[in-house]
Amino acid sequence: MKRFFIAICLFLATASCFAQSERKNVLFIGNSYTSVNDLPRLTQMVAQSMGDELTYESNTPGGCTFAQHCTNRSMTLIQQGTWDVVVLQEQSQLPSFPEWQVERECFPYATRLVEAAYAANPNVEPMFYMTWGRKNGDQSNAQEYPPLGTYEGMDSLLYERYMQMGRDNNASVCPVGRVWRNIRKNHREIELYADDGSHPSMAGSYAAACAFYTMIFHRNPSEIRYTADLDETTAQIIRSTVEEVVYDSLGFWQRQTSVSISQEATPSINIYPNPTTGKIVISGCEKCDITIFDMQGRKVMQGQDDMSALPSGIYVVSISQPSGTTKCKVVKQ
Repeated sequence: MKRFFIAICLFLATASCFAQSERKNVLFIGNSYTSVNDLPRLTQMVAQSMGDELTYESNTPGGCTFAQHCTNRSMTLIQQGTWDVVVLQEQSQLPSFPEWQVERECFPYATRLVEAAYAANPNVEPMFYMTWGRKNGDQSNAQEYPPLGTYEGMDSLLYERYMQMGRDNNASVCPVGRVWRNIRKNHREIELYADDGSHPSMAGSYAAACAFYTMIFHRNPSEIRYTADLDETTAQIIRSTVEEVVYDSLGFWQRQTSVSISQEATPSINIYPNPTTGKIVISGCEKCDITIFDMQGRKVMQGQDDMSALPSGIYVVSISQPSGTTKCKVVKQ
């Protein structure tokens, strides 16, 4: 009888684990930053180690831009409408170029790809793949545009442009570049770059795969057991960094609302006073969960509407309710 009881408990525990697993169908659109080390497959292996299932298709010609993806096989794949998530990665340098050039050569095509994804499936989640600055900056273009002359300058521009694409197109952003920046700052012993100082090493691709898994499945990456043949210490540092940068601030990186076209629109939400010296009032919201982030995506406050303790600056207030999530910038004086 005792053995029978133990067997039943084991069965129920196993069934519970399987019941919690998820399946996602993902389309990866990009170029060599996605294809090197086969990032889609790495992400699939990460998901599998967590008991989840990720099926995928990809189109990643070398050096391909959003403009080229609008006229190649990518658009045909998008129009299948079978995807839970469509990942969009621009050519590695273009988003960091001067603003006038990005507005002409990048932003319109990002919008066209996202609009095609929503037209094919209103419930799809478009997700921009924020890449990273080159190891020593973009020296080939630094003379014409000096901010590109350092890693920090190029990386900051990529961050700003990908965040703008996310905001402008109601899309999520997978902040791989922010994960890399944290690792470069705190763990210089981990080499994220291939020998060319541009493409990812296996450690760099593993960081991207853990970030994408976290964004797609909303699971804590600290529990991932797949290491991509990296040593356990390196893999653990990368997972912990993804937890800090991505998982702890999911509400910042996700698109503004999860409301599908078939549902009622989220009621108008207002925050006042804005600017504020402390307490804020949120109107048009019932049973709201409030999270406040700084402009780098770090969670600085949870469940509070009094910003008195925060330093002066600009913050993102994320307001979640059953019908969706709204984000507002608030100036703290």
